[in-house]
Amino acid sequence: MLHTALYGEDDQAVILTYAWDRLLIDPVPGPRGPENFTGLQPLTPAVWAVPAKARPIAPAGSTLPRLATELPHTFALIDPHHGVEGITRQLEELLSHFSPESIDLLDVGGDILARGDEPTLKSPLADAVTLAACCQVNAPIRLLVAGPGLDGELPPDELRDLLGPLIHTFTAKDVEPISSVLEWHPSEATGMLAATARGVRGTCEMRDAGLPVPLTDEGPTVHEVDLDEALSRNRLARAIMTTATLDEVEAHSREICGYSEIDYERNKATWLKEQPPVKLDPQAVLAQLDQFEAEARNRGVTHTTFRRITEALNLNGSLREDLRQLLISSRPEQYAAPLWNITAASTHRTSRTP
Repeated sequence: MLHTALYGEDDQAVILTYAWDRLLIDPVPGPRGPENFTGLQPLTPAVWAVPAKARPIAPAGSTLPRLATELPHTFALIDPHHGVEGITRQLEELLSHFSPESIDLLDVGGDILARGDEPTLKSPLADAVTLAACCQVNAPIRLLVAGPGLDGELPPDELRDLLGPLIHTFTAKDVEPISSVLEWHPSEATGMLAATARGVRGTCEMRDAGLPVPLTDEGPTVHEVDLDEALSRNRLARAIMTTATLDEVEAHSREICGYSEIDYERNKATWLKEQPPVKLDPQAVLAQLDQFEAEARNRGVTHTTFRRITEALNLNGSLREDLRQLLISSRPEQYAAPLWNITAASTHRTSRTP
């Protein structure tokens, strides 16, 4: 969306990104590296492209091959297993190979601006590693924050004074070309960004913890932020500049932030393995959904994500798409693509009450 808005739909980008789809898609904790795929294409000695034909090696999962199928850009794999030194090397090789006209570091939500001790911060590792690497590359890199606060990590009030010039405000027109991707892609932050661009407003509950995220006029905005200022705030990014392994990065995260998000995934993955399999019983699911929606409305929530519903109903992540299809076919009036509108449920059912 951002690339098309800033550079036009005819231009193609190289998108260097993580294969880190969390446990809803990938039951293996942490990010995937090149050794977790078949069918990758070498771009440089340290950088591999993920084409449409690529496949994650079971039990790993990844959305990148399908993104490569549906979008015209080249997706390349960030590999954090060699620490910040490894990603810096990847960036330098890409710069040498492509001589790009521009380089944008995009963070949805703004947690890349975290200090590291914020109580709401949950996933600082990927942002800190990428920020640290970008600050060591001898090339102009522009840091952009889209959808301030939409990742549920830092409140918008804390971010507002840290944001620089407004670069773009997404509209429904920007969202339309990727609307088919939003139908299946699990990214909650991107989903809320697209929903706010389409005019959705309210409070959205996300993740397994049910974090409430405000959907406001700030949601679809994109701001530039000074890269060096971001680094000066981000204690974890500064501490890991010379790391050569992901284990080192995790150790610094535990020391500075008090945890490693990959530890959380490890613990959750172990817990999920111990849970008995649950089948999708439509009647039971819709009854559970009614109860969840009623409780969420009492919390002041207007919308939620399908990941949140899946986990709130204690369903396996592999059932997410089946659940989504069931809900949309049963109650289409509640689908505020790609979110689920729970206030529509209240109105809909009240109208049927004698």
